[in-house]
This record gives sequence, C-alpha cells and structure tokens, in this order.
Amino acid sequence: MPLYQNPKLRRLVVFLLSSVLAYGIWIALRWQILPGTSDPVWSLPWWGKLLLLGVFVAIFYRIFRLGGWLIRDARQLYAESQGMRSSATTVRWYRYLNPVGPLYNLYLHRNLLRQFTRREIEGRYRGSYLGIVWSMILPLMMLAIYTFVFAMIFKSRWRADVEASQGEFALALFAGLIAFNIFSECVSRAPTLITTNPNYVKKVVFPLEILPVSTLGAALFHSMISMAILIVATLLIMGTLSVTMVLLPIAMLPLLGLCLGLGWFFASLGVYVRDTAYAIGIVTQVLFFISAIFYPVSAVPEAWQPIMYLNPLTSIVENFRRVLIWNQSLDWGPWLGVTGMSSLMLLLGYTWFMKTKSGFADVL
Repeated sequence: MPLYQNPKLRRLVVFLLSSVLAYGIWIALRWQILPGTSDPVWSLPWWGKLLLLGVFVAIFYRIFRLGGWLIRDARQLYAESQGMRSSATTVRWYRYLNPVGPLYNLYLHRNLLRQFTRREIEGRYRGSYLGIVWSMILPLMMLAIYTFVFAMIFKSRWRADVEASQGEFALALFAGLIAFNIFSECVSRAPTLITTNPNYVKKVVFPLEILPVSTLGAALFHSMISMAILIVATLLIMGTLSVTMVLLPIAMLPLLGLCLGLGWFFASLGVYVRDTAYAIGIVTQVLFFISAIFYPVSAVPEAWQPIMYLNPLTSIVENFRRVLIWNQSLDWGPWLGVTGMSSLMLLLGYTWFMKTKSGFADVL
C-alpha cells in the first residue's frame, strides 16, 4: 500500500501539520492581551500554555480532517468515470452543499469551461470589422461622456471636500458601473442560458452547470478592459494611482459568489418558468438605481442608510471605489457580511441547479 493511502500515516501527517500551524500562530499571538485582562498570554502558567496550545492543535486537526472528508466526497460525487448525470435522483440533495463540490466539478471541466468562455467573448462581436476592439471603444466613450456631463456641465463633486476633483465624480460613477455591469450581464442572461441551448440538454450528457460560469468569465474579461481604462483615467484626472487596487480580487469575491449563485438559480428557474427573464429585467433596473451607483451612500438620509446596505451590491460598489480610486482599504465589516451571504447563495443556487437539471429534458 502506498504511503499516501495509509490512513494512520495520513492522520499522523495531519496532526504534525496542525501542530506546526498552531505553534506558529501561538508564537505570533503570544504577546496579545487576553479579552478582559491586562496580562499577556505568555504570562500564563506552563499548564495553561500547554492546554491552550492543545486546543489550537485540536481545532486545526479537525479542520484539516473535515477538509479531507469534503475533498473525498467531492471526488466520489464528480468522478469522471461515472458516465452519468450528476443530478441523478439517487444523489441526496445535501451532498451538493459540499463547498468543495462546485470547485472540484469546475476543475474537472476546466478545458470545456475555457472553450465556452472564449466562445462567449468572441461571439459577442463575431462578424464585425473591429471585433474585440469594441470592448475598448464602448467603455472609453462612456467614461468620456460621464466626465463631460458631470464634471463640465453639472460641476458635480462626489465629496463635499472643496479639494475634490470634478472628474472624480465620473471616475466614481464608472467604477460603480463596472461592478454593476458584471452582475447585470450574468443575472440577465441566466434565465435563457438553458432554453437557448436545447441540444446540450437532449442529445448529450453535458455539464450544463458551466454555462453560467462561462457567462461570468466573459463578463469579467470585458470588465478587465474597463478597469484598465479606469486606472489610466484615474492617473490622468487625479494625478495618482491607488495602491490598494491590489485588493481588488478580494473585493470581487462576494460579487463572484453572488453572480454564480443567482446565475445557477435563475438558469434553472428560467426553464420551468419562462416569465423569469422578464421579471429579472425589471428587478435589474430597480437595483440599478438603489445600489448607490449615481450617488454616495452618505447622500442618503441617515435613517435609510441601513436599508441601503441590505442590498449587497451597495457595499460591493463602495469597496470597488475604495480600492480603485480612493486608495483606501476594504470596509471589512460589510465585506465579511456580504461574502458570507454570497457564499451561502452560491451553494444554495448550485444545489438547486444540480437537483433540478435532471428535468430539463422533459420540459424542453
């Protein structure tokens, strides 16, 4: 038996890794103050130190064991050799709540996902003379229009600070639109993704769950072009670049979870309820005006601001502006809340899609 297949050896390796990690954290935090006391942790008696260190080791050991179990369950559920639809009725619905499952499933189909994402990108401008160059022309024109209208005509300022640049309003508006356009493109296209590709449902065993992901990939590609234009415009208008833009991938995490979760949910619902596409169009327009894109949250009456933050796009848009324009760190409190909510939405949307896609062929 190979060493990596030996259960006792695996448990020993996991225990050693947990011990090393726990000891490293212990060394890093030993001078921190305990809650409710002024004594540092290192001033505890020797038995207290060992007990606390043992608790750390036990916690990390259970986390690693749980992670290993989730990986093994995902491999069993999405084995490439199973030759069957993963939405078969024999699969219990709660197994799709495994957070490793969607990642592992997409990893198995990474080549197909790459091809479909590329097809989404190229298909938008297929047949045009300029092709993908239009992806640069459109956001560049929009930024120029926003700058002219709001900075030159309305003399608008995003902040009340007299030193704030007039062009800053256009930059803040454009940054908010980048985040919202990613969401809008994924959600608005989701209800028709399955109904417009009936051959993938009826004639072949096709991983339909990659269709919303390929749509998100295409939306991210076009948003990267807009972000590049925004960065150049920020340098020209404000004379400096935001160092915190390196936090942009972290700021995008809740947006990605939100887009994928809703994308999977509405892609499935659109098969059974064809009115979904029309309803999503109306809701998207409403969200456009209540997501603090054309105005800062501070301009909203104070009594209404907590209600504004019930919309997850509000904090996502605000964090986009903070890291891309204003050289500020993320607002970690709202970020953690929205990230947790979007992660839950991702798992629920994925579970809904995987358990309902077995009936797509009957409906189509």
